[in-house]
Amino acid sequence: MPDRTVLELSAEEHATLAHRVMRRQGALSLRVAAVFAVLVLGLPLVNAYWPDLANAEVGGFTVTWLFLGVLFYPITVALAFYFVRKSDKIEAECTDWRAVLADEASGREVGR
Repeated sequence: MPDRTVLELSAEEHATLAHRVMRRQGALSLRVAAVFAVLVLGLPLVNAYWPDLANAEVGGFTVTWLFLGVLFYPITVALAFYFVRKSDKIEAECTDWRAVLADEASGREVGR
């Protein structure tokens, strides 16, 4: 196996590599989506259960409008950058396909 290139892998080995990348990126997607959902669904809960906090003024805005009008987009962009950076890292870790296939055969996970 030391002299093979990635192009010489069997269909099963390609599927194993693809499955590893997709599984790890899927888990990353769920984590980022969960953070986003907490942010989006948390604001109405704060408004409902802690109206004094939601109506407190910070920099001339109520906390609710500060979050919706000023902070929401930078937080969303930060989550997107985080996702792309981590996704690229996952792909880079899987470029060492020999180690990934060896670990898969032994039942271990690379990069976790």
